[in-house]
Amino acid sequence: MSLQPGRPLRWLAQFLLKFFGWQVEGTVPTAPKWIAIGAYHTSNWDFAVMLLATFSRQLPIYWIGKHSLFRFPFKTLMRWLGGIPIRRDKTYNAVQQVVDEIERHEKLVLVVAPEGTRKATDHWKTGFYYIALNAKIPIGMSYINYKRKVLGFGPLLHPTGDIEADFAVLREFYERMSAGRFPAQEGTVQIKAPKAE
Repeated sequence: MSLQPGRPLRWLAQFLLKFFGWQVEGTVPTAPKWIAIGAYHTSNWDFAVMLLATFSRQLPIYWIGKHSLFRFPFKTLMRWLGGIPIRRDKTYNAVQQVVDEIERHEKLVLVVAPEGTRKATDHWKTGFYYIALNAKIPIGMSYINYKRKVLGFGPLLHPTGDIEADFAVLREFYERMSAGRFPAQEGTVQIKAPKAE
């Protein structure tokens, strides 16, 4: 269950984007299921702009949240808003929980912020990559550019299993296309370096 933006919500989103001077560019992927990256994530405003952009294109959006957010009395509301609850305990496989949820849907756009924080970070989290790989769905290179006041839909990346090579593609794209509200807080598009022995 997810909020399905109808025409009134689409029109409202288009009006608000125009009112605040934002534009949406690029072609929305036609794949029935895909992961939409929201990067660079440096401000709370990112979510609002991304939400308006997806509503303006009537996309069935979903997001991941801790299972504790889905307790009574908010469970129904959170699910209606597209929330996917996951348990992060060591006894649960978070990636597989999301993959199982994806398989239950015919259409789904899972929005993720791979930096996992609005603060500067030297790597992206890789959960979104393994979700896409295991669910056999593509990753949409969506981006936000505050310099140009644009939210865009870029090409799809089909994970190959070679995470280093695939992240090199992501890095080249985001360094060229995206610009966070606070540039000093943009996360580096690379996987976390292994700990020294």
